[in-house]
Amino acid sequence: MKIFLRYFDSVLLAGVLCILTLANSVYMPADFTERVRSFTRGIEFDYTSWEWNAIFLKLEQSALGAQRYLSVADQSRTVQDCMSLISELDDTQSQIEKIYADPTVTDPKKTAHDLVIQQTELQARRRKLEPICESILQEEASQALAEMGLTLGGQTLPPLLYHVSPLPLALIISPRNTIHQDALISLLPDLTLEQITELEKRVEQNLGVSALVTEIGGMGTYPPMVQSTSDLAWVSDTIIHEWTHNFLDFRPLGWNYSTTSELRTMNETTASIVGGEVGRLVMREYYPDQVPQLDFVEKISPPAWMRSSSVTQTFDYRAEMHTTRVRVDELLAEGKIDEAEQYMELRRRFFWDHGYQIRRLNQAYFAFHGAYADAPVGAFGRDPVGPAVNQLRAESSTLADFLNRISWLTSFGKLQSLVKSTPNSN
Repeated sequence: MKIFLRYFDSVLLAGVLCILTLANSVYMPADFTERVRSFTRGIEFDYTSWEWNAIFLKLEQSALGAQRYLSVADQSRTVQDCMSLISELDDTQSQIEKIYADPTVTDPKKTAHDLVIQQTELQARRRKLEPICESILQEEASQALAEMGLTLGGQTLPPLLYHVSPLPLALIISPRNTIHQDALISLLPDLTLEQITELEKRVEQNLGVSALVTEIGGMGTYPPMVQSTSDLAWVSDTIIHEWTHNFLDFRPLGWNYSTTSELRTMNETTASIVGGEVGRLVMREYYPDQVPQLDFVEKISPPAWMRSSSVTQTFDYRAEMHTTRVRVDELLAEGKIDEAEQYMELRRRFFWDHGYQIRRLNQAYFAFHGAYADAPVGAFGRDPVGPAVNQLRAESSTLADFLNRISWLTSFGKLQSLVKSTPNSN
């Protein structure tokens, strides 16, 4: 461990400067994007300020190196303490929100007084503990990548970093007559639901498109931003998922992220595969009692208003979403746009009845979520890109071999020529 860490500080700054030349270089047609931005100027997320602030914070954390004075066992306990603290903070926030939402509470400020004090104390503890927790998980994830052969001389390139932060919301735009992500614009994280629904309505009415404002689980800035959660398996998966995007920023696959929808799906599915495999290794080695039972960890965590305690245990969310996407594609191919949208609304209510509180289910929803195609079925429907990426992984001897092969591809056609037989989706 000490030998591995010796190189970290020396390459951190170089990694930061190099990747900033590539970060946020995703291409989108300027004319259409500017038309969409006419509705979002003034509420867009400022990546430049966020990244520089996060970089200085990471350099400070690296210089202090507080986690290096802890044993491996103490490091694991520190991370678990941090997760427990976040869980307690979330529960406290939930209790406060319920008090203010309860019409029978005449003086919510007084009723919630003790909880607000508790919340303030928990937030102070979190501010002290979370930077150490981030540093520990960065090192554990870097070690796991090294074991998988995904380092150069034992060092991840770029250095694996991440920072927990309120994430921007994402405005997704798709045509109505087909499912395709035409634009993604990052918005301020604290927009109200009223502002969100009004924005979606204005964009759809003026541009004739399908729009969705959604929460995200992470963003491949440098360092990547990751949402706050007490789900350690999800965090382990996500920080490696986002590091994979940072890695691909130096390869043709990443350069061409937004060139076509197929290349976007290739990027996201690759990151999902790497995040899943390496994330599980982190959990097995450092937190074996918390290894998730499911093979796939959701990359996009459902927002607060979508979570429900009444989820039907026997309900197969991915299979039902797959069925929905396949039927929607069929209707759109037949030119039945209104019928497809009516069907999606019926299915949204169907998901709601089974505990999945999806606010909007439309073309933009599938354009965004359909790019994450590492599972056998899901929102990607019969799109052949995800299965082809998974086929290449199955035909690669190691994860490192898979990542190195796919990272140099510049089209779906080249992926098809690599796999022995492109699988057909059911």
